[in-house]
Amino acid sequence: MLQRHPMFPYLPALDMPRARRFYEGTLGFRPSGEQQGGVYYTCGGGTGCFLYPTPNAGTSKASQAFWHVDDAEREVAELKAKGVVFEDYDMPGQKSPGGVVTVGGAKAAWFKDSEGNILAIVQDA
Repeated sequence: MLQRHPMFPYLPALDMPRARRFYEGTLGFRPSGEQQGGVYYTCGGGTGCFLYPTPNAGTSKASQAFWHVDDAEREVAELKAKGVVFEDYDMPGQKSPGGVVTVGGAKAAWFKDSEGNILAIVQDA
């Protein structure tokens, strides 16, 4: 039923101007529409997300969204060059000191947006 339809994550923002500077300036997103104070962004493969204002931004300790990429190391290097700081997570048998780790058949790296939301870069290993 629902699996046949596109699914888009909501990205909560406490400060919309700051969040837009991060997504549009740092990540290079281009708005594809605006509605009720929020902004739609279109991503690859017919996907996208909706950035919206809420006082609950940054309260989740789980990842909000991830990008499925071809080369995680390249994406991480490009984002670091733009000032994005990657999180350090300890995984069974390895640590991620601000970079990419291989976990369960995938390479992954995590960072927080300007609102404290956890986002990830994931590549099939």
